[in-house]
Amino acid sequence: MANSNGAFGLRPIGVVGQAANTTGATEYRIASGNTNAIYQGSPVIPLSTGFIDIVGAAAGGSVGLVGVFWGCEYVSSTTGEKIFSNYWPGSGADSNHPVKAFVYDNPMQTFVIASDASLTNESTARGHVFANANFAAGASGSTTTGISSAKLGVSTIATTAALHLRIMGIQDDPGNADFAAAGIPLIVRLNNSFNSANGGIAAGTPSTTGV
Repeated sequence: MANSNGAFGLRPIGVVGQAANTTGATEYRIASGNTNAIYQGSPVIPLSTGFIDIVGAAAGGSVGLVGVFWGCEYVSSTTGEKIFSNYWPGSGADSNHPVKAFVYDNPMQTFVIASDASLTNESTARGHVFANANFAAGASGSTTTGISSAKLGVSTIATTAALHLRIMGIQDDPGNADFAAAGIPLIVRLNNSFNSANGGIAAGTPSTTGV
C-alpha cells in the first residue's frame, strides 16, 4: 500500500532534548531583486551580503544552512499593498520596502520530511537513525501551493558528517507506514547548522555538500 505523503519539505515538530518547544521563527531579509523562488519548508542559506536565499544559490549549494523558510512579508510593486505569503515568488516586491522572511533557525529544531524512495522495511529504516543524508529536490516547489517539494534523498544516506540532515527518528504515522514505498516521515534536524554553537561557518563559504 502506497503512503499518502507527498513532498512537503521540512515541517517543524519539536526540539531535541527537554527545552521549551516554541517553534519560533526569526526574521531575516531577502534581497528585493532576488529572482530565486523560496518555498515554505525549503532549506535556506545565509549570504555574505546579509540576506538569505534558497539552498544552492551560492557556492554550489555548499554553505551551512541557516534554517527552514516558513513565509514572508513584502510590499507589492504593482499594488503598493502589503502581502503575506507562504513563499517568495522571486519578483514583485517594491524595492523601497524590505522583504521580510521568517525562518525556523534553532539549530536544535527537529523537522519531519518525507523519504523520496523505499526504505525497504522497518528494520532497515531503523538502522538509518543517527545517519546523515542530503535533500532530493531541495530547491524546488509549487507556485500553486507555495510548498517545497524537498524530500530526503534515500540514496544519499551515509555517515558523512558534511551532509545536510541528521536522521533522528521515524514519525509514527499509520497512513505512511509502508517502508517499501516512498513517503516515510523521517524526523531530522539540520546538520552543520550555521547557528550551531560550534559554528565557525562563514556566510557564503563552502562547508557542506549537496542540495
